Amino acid sequence: MNAVVIEHASVADLPEAWRAQLPQPAGTTVTVRIESESTGTPAGQGGEPLADNPLVGMWSDREDMADVAAYVRRLRAGRFDADLFGKR
Repeated sequence: MNAVVIEHASVADLPEAWRAQLPQPAGTTVTVRIESESTGTPAGQGGEPLADNPLVGMWSDREDMADVAAYVRRLRAGRFDADLFGKR
């Protein structure tokens, strides 16, 4: 994929149609990224039905993931210590 990225572009220098979509005060700079759009259709968005995707349900037989929220809490337990965010 090819892309053109323009960093620190002044909003005042952008085409009028673009400026109209950016409620930015004068003097504001933005990053503009221009790239070609994908011609493919992601699964479940007009292409193949999402349920037909072989990845859907690939872990459905895992007993340790029966309660997804609890599983994720256990994964994150050691990473997000209350002291990390200044909470005690």
